[in-house]
Amino acid sequence: MNRYLPRLAATAATAVLALTLTACSGDAAPDASAPGSSALSHVHGLGLRGDTLYVATHQGLHTPDAAGRPVLVGDRRDDFMGFTVTARGDFLAGGHPAPGSDGPADLGLIASTDSGRTWRERSLAGKVDFHALDTASDSTVYGYDSARGLLRVSADGVAWEERASLRALDIAVSPAAPGTVLATTETGVVRSTDGGRTFAPASERVLAYVSWAAPDALFGIDPDGVLFRGTDGGTSWTRVAGVPGGAPQALTAVDARRLLVATRDGVYESRDGGRRFDRRMTVESGEH
Repeated sequence: MNRYLPRLAATAATAVLALTLTACSGDAAPDASAPGSSALSHVHGLGLRGDTLYVATHQGLHTPDAAGRPVLVGDRRDDFMGFTVTARGDFLAGGHPAPGSDGPADLGLIASTDSGRTWRERSLAGKVDFHALDTASDSTVYGYDSARGLLRVSADGVAWEERASLRALDIAVSPAAPGTVLATTETGVVRSTDGGRTFAPASERVLAYVSWAAPDALFGIDPDGVLFRGTDGGTSWTRVAGVPGGAPQALTAVDARRLLVATRDGVYESRDGGRRFDRRMTVESGEH
């Protein structure tokens, strides 16, 4: 098994990313239902089903109302650390159950076929804490096991293979080549072309999150909230613009023009490739 060992670079962006890599493991989730609480914090995933925005947080899965206020989807307030919407519209998630819930401390992989209203266990409950999830065009599921620093891969979301060990924050799978995977690390973007078995440096650009929606829709955002567009399979990155709100918490590219980004103060949407963003939902705290 290949082990990618990043060297520590003395840059501000690297320092921020290093802190983010070790954050959230012991954070207590604020209660969004408590009196006086009007916004969410700690966003970890974004997705669309139809034209409805879904925001995965420490306090459950939410969607915005007409005023941009968060509305809980279903009745679970689990800490959704990893979240993705598949091509067929199913939701996949990982993380931890809500405080006081029965069951193991790690959710493993859970799935919803009704837009997050109900969830069922798929695999690895009590064994794995997925902090990043993505799916390939052939429905292969890639998950980053943060506790072990390990990439796991499954053809069906039930039986898993252990692939490379690496210290990463986010992953993105090529929409054109199911075996090509990018990961964000402290020293830049690394890439695998063999299904995550081995990784090699692809770019020294330090990014926090990456999303690859289509062959022409590879985007990344750095720890300061600057959006970049990737080309050549993630070896080259061009600055697009700064995203409102500063430090990012999540990034999802829908296509080459439509992007969703969560930052310190809100969930933002762009419909022009990241040049302009409008706030869709308020986020109360950027502390990650």
